[in-house]
Amino acid sequence: MEDLSIKYVSVEKPENLEKHRTEGFSSSKPLVVRRGAPFKISLQLKGRPFNPQTDTVGIKVMLGRLYVTMPVTFSTKVSSSRWSAYMDPEFMNLQTPSIFISSPASASVGSYRFQLHLFTQESKRRYNLGKFILLCNPWCREDAVYIPFEDQREEYVQNDSGLLFMGTTKNLVSRPWSFDQYEPSILETCLNLLQVSPQHQRGRRSDYLNRNNPIYIGRVVSAMINSEDDRGVLKGNWSNNFKEGVHPSTWTGSGDILKQWALSGYRPVKYGQCWVFAAVMCTVMRALGIPCRVVTNYNSAHDTNKNLVIEEYYNEKGEKLNYSKDSIWNFHVWVECWMARQDLGSGMNGWQVLDPTPQERSGGVFCCGPAPVKAIKDQRIDMFYDIPFVYAEVNADVHTVIVSQGRGVGYSKDTERVGSLICTKAVGLPRLQNITGDYKFIKSPNPSLASRSSTVAEDSTLRRASSSKKVLVSLSLDKAPVAGEPISFTVKVINKQDVAKTMKVCLNAQAKEYNNSPSETFWESHGIMQLAPMEVKVLSQQILPVQYEDVVGDDLINLAVVLEDTASQELCLASEEFNIASPNLLIQVEDENSTGLNKEQTATVIFTNPFSQPVSGVLTVAGAGLIQEKLLFRMPLLPPGLSVEQRITFIPNKVGTKMLQASLTLTNIRSTIRGFKMISIKI
Repeated sequence: MEDLSIKYVSVEKPENLEKHRTEGFSSSKPLVVRRGAPFKISLQLKGRPFNPQTDTVGIKVMLGRLYVTMPVTFSTKVSSSRWSAYMDPEFMNLQTPSIFISSPASASVGSYRFQLHLFTQESKRRYNLGKFILLCNPWCREDAVYIPFEDQREEYVQNDSGLLFMGTTKNLVSRPWSFDQYEPSILETCLNLLQVSPQHQRGRRSDYLNRNNPIYIGRVVSAMINSEDDRGVLKGNWSNNFKEGVHPSTWTGSGDILKQWALSGYRPVKYGQCWVFAAVMCTVMRALGIPCRVVTNYNSAHDTNKNLVIEEYYNEKGEKLNYSKDSIWNFHVWVECWMARQDLGSGMNGWQVLDPTPQERSGGVFCCGPAPVKAIKDQRIDMFYDIPFVYAEVNADVHTVIVSQGRGVGYSKDTERVGSLICTKAVGLPRLQNITGDYKFIKSPNPSLASRSSTVAEDSTLRRASSSKKVLVSLSLDKAPVAGEPISFTVKVINKQDVAKTMKVCLNAQAKEYNNSPSETFWESHGIMQLAPMEVKVLSQQILPVQYEDVVGDDLINLAVVLEDTASQELCLASEEFNIASPNLLIQVEDENSTGLNKEQTATVIFTNPFSQPVSGVLTVAGAGLIQEKLLFRMPLLPPGLSVEQRITFIPNKVGTKMLQASLTLTNIRSTIRGFKMISIKI
């Protein structure tokens, strides 16, 4: 009789993908599975039947030059701490047996090769089975990234789209983003990111061994997203000169960035800013199986001298001056990853801050974290990693100084402005979740912030007022500014003395990027105000669209008022920084309740021009799982107040809730208009 041999081996891809919740990676050539759970391969034997008494099977699994060899047993009891393989004797067919291979819950993440060794009395044979990719497993209790709620696993691991929060707390901007972790080649690129890292190049064996730990992976990825120390993914640029690359606001998803990086031979993609760095890192961590979410900190401090104080300077006209290396970003975006902190104790388990935006070095490299959110709140600066830096980002005090003829002539202090709102996308819903209380003890909770999404709500901690012993001045917006409408605001002045006063009033508006000092003044107003004893006066002011549309675009505005007592020359200042809400593109889907896999669908994108002048631009439509390649359309000149519609067709190729997003980049106004629609694709 012919000796026993193997005719072919099946890796049972559909079954394994479903059991390991990796169906999204079906386009990956290797099988994709999660650690701490068995996966199945099936054998088709030829020759005589398999004889358990005389025939033995072994499995060899290899990661680089590391390997483990295991006998295939008939015991279905597997250990969560070591590799094992077994045949289930209850379901064993001696001609087509199945083998279950189980990895430890602490196995290293990576692309493995594996072999099957068949030993009979007559021969020894070896069969190469190809490759499989092993990811972290948030569904496995023994895994360091285990997160206990299914809706959170769906949101923070499986969801391939989300919202990034930008703007200011008075005018939140929800920017749609496609994480794209299931798009073809993206998972392989995320794994190659680990291979390209300096840690891997310095010592492959130690790198492979350390990849069992999400703390280590997080630090490697945080450093590799920026290109400051390595062949990282993105080059940062805050110079306002993007001629050699792409303006960061142009990106709509991580897939284009990661593909460009891989196709270029791992040369940095130009350019990124904080939300782009964070969103791409979120893609990589979700692809590797580590729960991850994008977090925005409003009024984020960069405290360069580590004294927990940010100094801001203004001149007597109300113009903000670039005198300090310290800065406050109107918003800053990082990520949180969920993991156990066995190095710090179970009290520090849970969400950890990781920040790939290159600001300060950590361990000699531009990376940040993982810093436990619990440790930041408790000011545990004795713990790893980078807790003092993140603590300052959410807690520093702001000291404002008015400078005249080289000396400070007016001072004020704000203890609540920094870290006034910290938020992320809510689980399962396209709205904001307020997580400020996770980071800091809130002095005066504002209930309106707890439940609001991208709508406007009052926030008393951002109302900026200044007073001397004699005069109090405050500045407040009448409503959230909207593109195409006047910016209306009110200045309130209170004479606190029984003496009449003559006051010089200087109002000043400067455009600014979210992370920089303002540029030149684009609007100002001057006047004289007479104040009777103990009088309260209110000034109502407007900045018209024609005065700001060509200047501001996606930038913000720094608005300030300075009062000078003509008798005493005493100065006081009040200021606000705010953004102007852009209109949204409206997306309508035909037969929305009958959207199906591989079934042609039709959608319409609608734009109404709110500006005071005609506009034209380029419309881009994209959607992971919905549209294979981005669709581009040129929009002709559209007069003010009129609408234009663009009809598109697409064929969904993935099941689940998918994001269809559109962005209109205007050519004659510095602005990009965006919109998105969540579509449920059924089988």
